[in-house]
Amino acid sequence: MNDAPPNDAPAAGDNLPPPGRVTLIQIFSAFLLIGATSVGGGVVAYLRSSLVVKHRWIDDPTFVQMLSISQTLPGLNATNMAILVGDRLRGVPGALVAIVAICLPGGLIMFQVGMAYGLHSEKPFVTAMFQGIAAAAVGLVLAVTVQLGQKSLKYRDDLIFVALTVIGVNVFHLSVLYVLLGVGAFAVWWRRPRPDQKEPLL
Repeated sequence: MNDAPPNDAPAAGDNLPPPGRVTLIQIFSAFLLIGATSVGGGVVAYLRSSLVVKHRWIDDPTFVQMLSISQTLPGLNATNMAILVGDRLRGVPGALVAIVAICLPGGLIMFQVGMAYGLHSEKPFVTAMFQGIAAAAVGLVLAVTVQLGQKSLKYRDDLIFVALTVIGVNVFHLSVLYVLLGVGAFAVWWRRPRPDQKEPLL
């Protein structure tokens, strides 16, 4: 399993491959590897490690934008991200190749795991194994959150949007979709063109 993703991602404005330059085979291989190795639910970490850091197909601001879109749409974040990135790189063929590649390993593996889990789910070592994987997944998501936060939270008022999102989801137990739409609308209003200039966070 891959380690936590490094932080040598391309900065915004760096040279990224233009649409059409990446081949369908490269897209298939990248998403197949992500689907086969993103163990424990830390798929966001693997997506960033592969797409932003390793292949440098997109930068962190684009990754955050695509992740935001993926979270506001039905379906899994991973498959939504695969469609968005594949479409960006090679249009509709790229989107189709990406979603097949990222779903194929998990579908085949889960078929086997589901059969095995039905037979051995009561055994203590199986329960302990899944608890360990869950803890590792939380760590991966936290690592990516910190890395993306360092690149995306450029102003002090960005912390307000983060706090509102956390409060809405964890305190008031609102739907993630409603929270994102509400905070997004508030952010658009807050960031409307004004004569005063905000001071950067860093």
